Amino acid sequence: QVQLVESGGGLVQAGGSLRLICAATGRSFTSAAMGWFRQTPGKEREFVASIDWSGTTTYYTDSVKGRFSVSKGNAENTMYLQMNNLKPEDTAIYYCAAARRITATPSIREYDFWGQGTQVTVSS
Repeated sequence: QVQLVESGGGLVQAGGSLRLICAATGRSFTSAAMGWFRQTPGKEREFVASIDWSGTTTYYTDSVKGRFSVSKGNAENTMYLQMNNLKPEDTAIYYCAAARRITATPSIREYDFWGQGTQVTVSS
């Protein structure tokens, strides 16, 4: 059974940092692009960051550029999202996802496997 499990969320003050971890089990995603998305109540899930299969190409939504960094871990099937200088508007449930393609993409339709999400709350 394929599973993506996020961890590392929590409560942090504005300006602080968190590191989210996505661990995959059940199949290998070493040849897959992966991404991070987030969602707040009443809004659609939105793209945050994506990374290609090799870990060399990344994309970010404009609001997190320069603050967030996505990477793949040395351990197979692990992805990270380092979030610095967090703002209250970053508060959301963060989801990791894996795509059926090797190139990074912001398109939510390209992602077939999803985790259950981890809550990130940034206080002002």
